[in-house]
Amino acid sequence: MEAKISKFFDSIGSFFGGGDQIPWCDRDIVVGCEREVAEAAKGDSDKLKSESIMRLSWALVHSRQAEDVQRGIAMLEASLANSSAPLQQREKFYLLAVGYYRSGDYSRSRQLVEQCLEIAPDWRQALALKKTIEDRIAKDGVIGIGITATAVGLIAGGIAAALARRN
Repeated sequence: MEAKISKFFDSIGSFFGGGDQIPWCDRDIVVGCEREVAEAAKGDSDKLKSESIMRLSWALVHSRQAEDVQRGIAMLEASLANSSAPLQQREKFYLLAVGYYRSGDYSRSRQLVEQCLEIAPDWRQALALKKTIEDRIAKDGVIGIGITATAVGLIAGGIAAALARRN
């Protein structure tokens, strides 16, 4: 019985806590990637520059800081026009989807993950992100319905109390 109660409370906690499997990135990793980009900019290798910018973009969209996530989104959108290889586009669509998910724009995130899956339909990472996005959209809908129902109940209770006082 205790195990069932514990499992119940754990499921409630994960429902309200988010519980996605997308990794977070600490500020020190972002700073390290920024240093790497600065060093690569001094060199002649375009491939090294591109790779270091992709690592920085990854770190930014996985950051806990909202301003980092927005910066990562801006970098990826700016570099998307320069991507002709399907694998590069797939990676950038995926990272953009993560960035928009982290920033709370779930519909844009879902659009981007769909574009990613058009390029690579069997990519497990993108499929997992799609499920995470859809779960979050459903969860937000349930929470919204609960908040609305509570507000309606409070208003109805207030009206009933006011009418009872009149009589």
